[in-house]
Amino acid sequence: MASTQELTLWQKIAQGGFRDLVDSMTDEESIAVNYQYGTHNYKPLPVNLVRAENARVWDHAGNEYVDCIGSYSATAHGHLNPQVITALKEQLDHVAVVSRAFNNTEVGLFLQGICEFCELDRACPMNTGAEAVETAIKLTRKWGYTVKGVPMDKAEIICFEDNFHGRTTTIIGFSTEHAYTKYFGPYTPGFKIVPFGDIEALKAAITPNTVGILCEPIQAEGGILMPPDGWMTQVRELCDENNVLLIWDEIQVGFYRTGDKFTWMHERAAKPDIITVGKPLGGGILPVSAAVGKNHVMEVFEPGDHGSTFGGNPLAAAVALAALAEFETSDIPHRVKSLGEKAFTFLRGIDHPAIKEVRGRGFLIGIEVNDSVDSKALSAELTKNGILTKETRHRTFRLTPPLTIEEDLLMDALERVKKSILAVAG
Repeated sequence: MASTQELTLWQKIAQGGFRDLVDSMTDEESIAVNYQYGTHNYKPLPVNLVRAENARVWDHAGNEYVDCIGSYSATAHGHLNPQVITALKEQLDHVAVVSRAFNNTEVGLFLQGICEFCELDRACPMNTGAEAVETAIKLTRKWGYTVKGVPMDKAEIICFEDNFHGRTTTIIGFSTEHAYTKYFGPYTPGFKIVPFGDIEALKAAITPNTVGILCEPIQAEGGILMPPDGWMTQVRELCDENNVLLIWDEIQVGFYRTGDKFTWMHERAAKPDIITVGKPLGGGILPVSAAVGKNHVMEVFEPGDHGSTFGGNPLAAAVALAALAEFETSDIPHRVKSLGEKAFTFLRGIDHPAIKEVRGRGFLIGIEVNDSVDSKALSAELTKNGILTKETRHRTFRLTPPLTIEEDLLMDALERVKKSILAVAG
């Protein structure tokens, strides 16, 4: 029998179980194995997380942190939400994955639930947010050719500067972030880019071949960038005037993140033809996404037009329905509005020249620091003080904690944010 030191990875798992192997590794060992075997397309903070509960997370050494990233809104329900976990466990006693070549009750109920939640007619279930956006692009282009009558291969979709819709090769082709596009061309044609929030530039970009306008209601990854009041409604009106589809990407800002069910609902006249959803839809457990829309768009898909092996599987459906039920039956909508107001009042009350602007809505909070602030040092100081967040574009630190974070923990976290800023900026 080989000694413990000589056992292969597979033998260790077979003999002691995966959990025992995980528990036996130090934080330093875990960080090292991630670095050695993973591609370096991420630069994680020097923290190794092994346990989580609601908005709190812990490393192997037992250090506690407040998760103010919230997996970019994916853990909106908190880590390991009990209701979502129960739905997951119950479904595992029945069936987990079946092909969309067959009907399935769980998936049917999910499709009904997501359509009712979004106040739209039909849904195409997928896994990741980028897949949902790709689905919306395909729907929009086919609608343009088969319904609007745009000449084949001439369809145009208008996007916006500083957008973020995912990282597939098609999607990065209309990104304005150089780091996302360099070395990955040639890019997919058919997209125009205009300044975010500029209604006149958008109006000038529309042509007879324009089939869709794809936009985030608030640009989260871009630095919590807000459009002017009334702009979303103006975009809807432009679409109606020019027979163009409106696609709101609510993958990161939807599901009560900004205080309303979806961000577009802050201007009820801005209802989309298609909405892309994801992240919180998986309850912080599984990747679940969808393109949801009106009948006149969604009905253009025919058998064979689109698909996904795991998109719309029973396990994901059960989890997503539990996640949606939590939104509809809990106090999340009320608490995001009330606690969000407290958070903004506190942060905007920090009178320090290091802070250029605090912006956002609800639990989508961006703190932009001035050029004089060492943002890397601030990131390290935040981590030291038990706050996990990272700088996004425009020197903006994003706070998107779980929507279920306790009020005392939220206010304590904000005090630590203030302490960190003052420690770095003086």
